[in-house]
Amino acid sequence: MAKAKLNPILEGIRGQVGDLVFKRYGDEVVISRKADPTGKPPSEAQLAHRERFREAALYGKLVMADPERKALYEEAAAAKGKPVFSLTLADFFNAPSVDEVDLSGYAGRVGDVIAIRAHDDFDVAEVRVALTDAGGAALESGAAAETPAGSGRWAYTATTAVPAGTDVHIAVQATDMPGGVSAQEVEKTV
Repeated sequence: MAKAKLNPILEGIRGQVGDLVFKRYGDEVVISRKADPTGKPPSEAQLAHRERFREAALYGKLVMADPERKALYEEAAAAKGKPVFSLTLADFFNAPSVDEVDLSGYAGRVGDVIAIRAHDDFDVAEVRVALTDAGGAALESGAAAETPAGSGRWAYTATTAVPAGTDVHIAVQATDMPGGVSAQEVEKTV
């Protein structure tokens, strides 16, 4: 991408002039050609993406209307040098990720810890853990705690004793602020 210093008269231009579109990102002005639609109807995938983008824009508008959540995004946007609204869109499109489920501290006893690493491009809002037996019967479930805050390391402390020799299915689900979800499942015989 080429960069050029614009004439001061042109620096204030926004919008379309002929086939050129002027956009402002922070202190920079970006000039691009006008989109050239082909005139053929959009595909199912294009329609689905447009709907998802509409939902992302709605999420961005909701964040901008909520002073508390907007302040969180403003801080991150300032650090990254990006517009706040574009950061909300990116957060909507990028679901969190469960990177690791460490069962080395879990042996089926009350107080045992299941360690989880999860990350998101903005923030993981919640990590939930559910334990079931081989037949699918619920053993326990609940929220993991991030320790320390902002570290991406979560810990779930078991509240139910599981008899030795039981096959335990552990499902971990991470959720971000827009509601994006990622899950990972592991098995362990205690």
